[in-house]
Amino acid sequence: MEQRRAETIADEIEELILSDAFADGDRLDEATLAERFGVSRTPVREAIQRLSLTGLVDLRPRRGAFVRQPGPVELLEMFEVMAEIEAVCARLAAARIEDDALAGLAAANAACAAAVEAGDADGYYRANEGFHLRLYAESGNRFLEGEAQRLHRRLKPYRRLQLRLRGRMAQSLAEHREIIAALEAGDAACAATATRDHVAVQGEKFRRLMSTRATAAE
Repeated sequence: MEQRRAETIADEIEELILSDAFADGDRLDEATLAERFGVSRTPVREAIQRLSLTGLVDLRPRRGAFVRQPGPVELLEMFEVMAEIEAVCARLAAARIEDDALAGLAAANAACAAAVEAGDADGYYRANEGFHLRLYAESGNRFLEGEAQRLHRRLKPYRRLQLRLRGRMAQSLAEHREIIAALEAGDAACAATATRDHVAVQGEKFRRLMSTRATAAE
């Protein structure tokens, strides 16, 4: 229960940061947040720790926790690297994935489809995360999996935010199906390309993401 509460509070603080209720460099005061959410300081402290793993919060010894908002150039660079890392995961997975793991990816995507049908962006985000974590694992490379997980955590708030773009959930679902089809066929090049295109936020998609951030701030 306490862990779930911390997770909920982390999501709410994340939402406040992305909507610019907290500006870059603002200090997050545990006592104030505990009062705001009607909880003790313990789940707030845990929530802040969780957010520090995404990079949205900077923990400074003996000073506290401070909001850190990446600029558009840094955000684009991170998504570019994420797209390449996931493409490598998919390329390796195409040669190594087993039938039961393919079934697991299909099940994760079925959960994504149910969320699209329900119009549930948060539900889609959770199922989508499961899909990508499975893909990293199926690369068969533990070091690569760990690096992918670390950057995935860093980009979590923005991957969640881009799902609010009109039509993005349905588009993402279709892209998952392309990835699964390439993996089933053992086509490493196609799997890598489909995954890279799925994760990348260049061009119009990136402009729409930044526009969504600006709209949330307003």
